[in-house]
Parts: sequence; structure tokens; C-alpha cells
Amino acid sequence: MAIGRRFAFWGVLLAMACAGVYAWSIRQRPATTAPAVPPAVPVAVAIAQTREVPIILRGLGSVTAYATVDVKSRVVGNIVKVNFREGQSVRAGDLLVQLDPRPYQAALAQANATLARDEANLANARADLDRYAKLVRGAFISKQQFANQQATVSAGQATVDVDKAAVDAARLNVEYCSIASPIDGVVGIRQVDIGNLIQPNAQTLVVVTQLQPIYVVFTLPEADIHRIREAMQLRKLPVIAFNSTDERQISTGVLELIDNQVDQSTGTVKLKATFSNSNLSLWPGQFVNAHLVVETEPNAVVVPSVAVQTGPQGPFVYVVRFNDTVEVRRVVVAQTEHNQSALRSGVQAGERVVVAGQLNLAPDAKVTVTQISGEAVAQNPPQLSDKSRR
Repeated sequence: MAIGRRFAFWGVLLAMACAGVYAWSIRQRPATTAPAVPPAVPVAVAIAQTREVPIILRGLGSVTAYATVDVKSRVVGNIVKVNFREGQSVRAGDLLVQLDPRPYQAALAQANATLARDEANLANARADLDRYAKLVRGAFISKQQFANQQATVSAGQATVDVDKAAVDAARLNVEYCSIASPIDGVVGIRQVDIGNLIQPNAQTLVVVTQLQPIYVVFTLPEADIHRIREAMQLRKLPVIAFNSTDERQISTGVLELIDNQVDQSTGTVKLKATFSNSNLSLWPGQFVNAHLVVETEPNAVVVPSVAVQTGPQGPFVYVVRFNDTVEVRRVVVAQTEHNQSALRSGVQAGERVVVAGQLNLAPDAKVTVTQISGEAVAQNPPQLSDKSRR
């Protein structure tokens, strides 16, 4: 019995010792650390805004003269006068080159003399015909003689008609010796000199080019034809010509037509626009960038283009929520130019979009806004072109 109590005592003591050791080990065990909270990412944001944005299609084109005439002679002759300076502006009807008219003036005088002679013969034949008419009624001459005289009068009339045509032709040849500009325009480089013998329709004397108005011919993808035709039915579409580097606006015109066929080798169609060219800023052969305004988005959302990122599923932006965490939004970009993008969807006006610091962001990341640059959008309203689609 005493032995049993002894074993029980030692068992209790051992259990208390084990419990003490376990408790000591628990106190000595290092405390479990809470997961570290990542620091907020510093970012700069811009405020999305709405404004009226022109929707523009862009194409490369060249300037074409409204009219170009190679001035040539219609008659043979020696040049006696050149009545223009190279590069001079001329009006339709202004004298450019004078040929020696004397041979043609002599031919005209001869034709007039022949006409006068034959008109006199015709008058005499008609007088005889009147007498023959009286004589035939009195049976003093035969009807055959009267008929012969009628034929003589008819032949005389035909001869006079031929003579009049000859006079007209001779007069035209005299007029053709004075070679005038057929159109308003600017003369080019002179290709003849005084004393040169000119053959008809052989040598170009000078080229006259009409510059006011003037055309710009440019190309766009065939996919745009339907959109442009629909817009043309509603209003006249403005076309803005920029220089070859697309940096400086030159002039504004109006779209005239779409060509009647597509170039199958390039998949593009030609379009022609007319410009008044009042300041002669456009010149034939000049390369230009044509901006065709097809419509206007009245309430387009505009953000700085640096806010738009590109991912596997397309363009997106980081939008900062009210609790300073970011959300990834897919967007549809309508236009991008002048460092600004017009969005068709994805962002609402007034929302904050990240414009700097995107590389350190992930969905739902906490951010610290260090700069708000909404003024940059307001101060640079875009004249937008369709670079985003190319």
C-alpha cells in the first residue's frame, strides 16, 4: 500500500515536471510574425476629361494642279515676240508669244479679194437671172436658158460660200499668230526664243499651270470607303493638308470625290480634295499629309497617351479608386496624337488614371498619389488623327 502511494507520488511529480518543461518550451518558441504589408506605390495621375474631338482619317498624298496646259502653236511661223517672264502669273487671254503674222495677213487679203470678185460675179448672175425671168415669161428665151442661168447663180453662191470659209480660215491663221494663255495660272520655264521657227502642234512653247484652286489627291484604306460615303451624304467633309513631316498645317480644303475603283495591289482608294490655295501655300507635285475629318465625337473621354498601356488582351489603363487602390481597365482607343488619347470606352470623365509608375503596379495595389496632372489634358486639346489604328 505504501509502495503504491510512493509510485503515485512520483508519477504526479513527473507529470508536473513534463508540464513545466512543455510550458517553458512554449514560452521560448519565437512568436509567429504577421505577413508584411507591401508599401504603397508612388504614382502620378491625370484626371480624365471630356471634350469634342474630331475623328480624322490620315493619308499620304500629293498636290495636283487644277489645270495644266502645254502651250503650242497651231501654225508655222517665226517667233517675233515673247511676252511673258518665267514664273509670271497670267490671265486667260494674255498674250504669251507672237509669231510673224505677215504671210497670213497677205493670205487673208488675197482671200478677201477673191471673195469680193466672186460676190460681184454672183450679183451679176442674179441680175441676169431677173432679166431671164421676164424674158421666159414672154417666151423670148427658152426655159432651158432660164434654168441654165439659175444653175449659174447657184454655182456663184457656192463659190462665194467657199470664199467666205477661206476668209475665215485665213483670219484664224492670223489670230493663231498671237498665242495667248488659255487659262489663269502661272507660266513655267520658257522653252523657245525669239527667232525660232515653230511648227504647228510640235513644240511646247511654255507650260501654264492653274494653281487657284488646286487639288490634293491622297489614299486611304478601302475599309474606310463606306464610312466616308455615309459622312459625305450628310455634309461636306473638311480636309486639312499638313507638310510632309506632318508637323505644320498648310491649308484646309473640302473633299470632292472618292475614286471609282480600289487599287488591288495596295488595298487603298484615291480621294481628291479641292483647296482655294489663296496664299499659294500648295504647289503641284508637293507631298502632303491629308487629314480627313469624317465626324466629331461630342463627348469623348481624353487622357494622356502615357496612361494607355498595352497588354496581351489589348490596351488598358490603371484607374485609381477612391481608396487609393488601382484597377485595371481595358479601353478602346479612338484617336491618339499630341500625347493625348481619345477613348471610346473604359474610363469615365473625372476618374484618375495613372500616368507614371505603372511598372510597379499590380491589380488592387495600394498607391500614393504624388502628382495630379489633369491640367495637361485641359491645356492641349487634340487635333487628333487615326494613328492608333495604323
